[in-house]
Amino acid sequence: MPDLFAAYEIENFYDEMFAAPGRPHPHYQRLHDRFGQMDGISELLSRQRTADQTFVNRGVTFTVYSDNKGTEKIFPFDLIPRIIPAHEWAHLEAGLRQRMEALNLFLADIYGPQRILKAGVVPREMVVTSKNFRPELVGVPIARDLYVHINGTDLVRDQHGTYRVLEDNLRTPSGVSYVLEDRQVMKRVFPNLLRDYRVRPVETYTSDLLALLLHLAPAHVPEPTVVLLTPGVYNSAYFEHSFLARQMGIEIVEGSDLVVENDRVFMRRTDGLAPVHVIYRRIDDDFLDPTVFNPKSLLGVPGLFEAYRKGNVALCNPIGTGVADDKAMYHYVPRMIKFYLGQDAILPNVETFLSGEAKDLEYILANLEKLVVKSVNEAGGYGMLVGPHSTRAQIEEFRAKIIADPRNFIAQPTLGISRCPAVCGDAIEGRHIDLRPYILNGASIKIMPGGLTRVALRKGSLVVNSSQGGGSKDTWVLAADHEAATPAVPEKIIV
Repeated sequence: MPDLFAAYEIENFYDEMFAAPGRPHPHYQRLHDRFGQMDGISELLSRQRTADQTFVNRGVTFTVYSDNKGTEKIFPFDLIPRIIPAHEWAHLEAGLRQRMEALNLFLADIYGPQRILKAGVVPREMVVTSKNFRPELVGVPIARDLYVHINGTDLVRDQHGTYRVLEDNLRTPSGVSYVLEDRQVMKRVFPNLLRDYRVRPVETYTSDLLALLLHLAPAHVPEPTVVLLTPGVYNSAYFEHSFLARQMGIEIVEGSDLVVENDRVFMRRTDGLAPVHVIYRRIDDDFLDPTVFNPKSLLGVPGLFEAYRKGNVALCNPIGTGVADDKAMYHYVPRMIKFYLGQDAILPNVETFLSGEAKDLEYILANLEKLVVKSVNEAGGYGMLVGPHSTRAQIEEFRAKIIADPRNFIAQPTLGISRCPAVCGDAIEGRHIDLRPYILNGASIKIMPGGLTRVALRKGSLVVNSSQGGGSKDTWVLAADHEAATPAVPEKIIV
């Protein structure tokens, strides 16, 4: 059989699959052997087309706001999975749990006694100038004392194979529906391989999420009603909103479907008003309640904030969590872990420079062509400069933006983040990847085994976001660090 990886180049990056040319890491050996049984690239491409058509049939889409040719896109999927052995995952899980605990304590503190600010561990100015700090929430009690319920933490591996946290996503982290859909497609295309590898399941995520939402309901409500609040069908993540609502068996609503009476939230139904006790909101704070935040918002619910403040409705995630995923605040998370938990961070940050600090600003402006610069509140790969891959005009444009508003930017070194083989045209080539695990903080902390592996499908690109040409891979967390006893056998695609 032809070696599908014969022309594969590792280059000067940590490679997820290969320890050296032609020598896969032990946890990839079975996959390497299975691919060696294929009838060349033609069979692999046939299976890739089957996977792609499955996504088309299932309507797995996202929206690109900047695309003038048509906004609705099928989510790109790469057939070669990312595999994480059990011992690596145990390390990641411990670090993610630690980070969630510290971030929750930080949010409880800054909206309460503000000990960390008084101690000078985090500068008060950094908090109060954050676009996502909500002074209206200071002193307001929160359901179950949980100030963050869901975190999508982005991880990368540097050139040495060390996992590092790139950023936290606490407001409305997206992408988990693609994790679940990726797994379903892989079950169809490589059912025997998944079984033989003893891959940990991800399918319990939606039931775990529903349990979290019910846990947040007011204590006096025996049978709470939960809804998912979406901006509507034109939102980039609407597929995910409808997918999650359907999987959890809850109503999906828009702001116009809800009304507040006597500081309680109700859902409009054909037979009258029905009470709502928990809202899984996929709308940013600014648009939630036009009477408190953005008065021009047509997406939110007038009076919602007062109902929330009085404890008559719970919101997931709570209002004001975004201050902790401000990309400038990320710089201080290791200090938060030390302050609240008395521990060193298990998962290190990427070195970060703050434009709001004079010494860092001087360094950033002198090294823009070497750095990755990010706007502190943007997402999806927008508001970002990758210095080594940018033109002089783009660099100068960002220089002017940074000088005009230094608080709004951070910079990080351009990392040689890890790569994984991907199907590219009619060949297999290395592409850069990251990982977004999903952490739920309810009655206990639960972490989905794996998460969303995003892949930069454009050659040489470091930007993995789907809006910037990225796609995804199925992420396999192994149940044990040994090969399955069952030998790899040829497979038939499940029709």
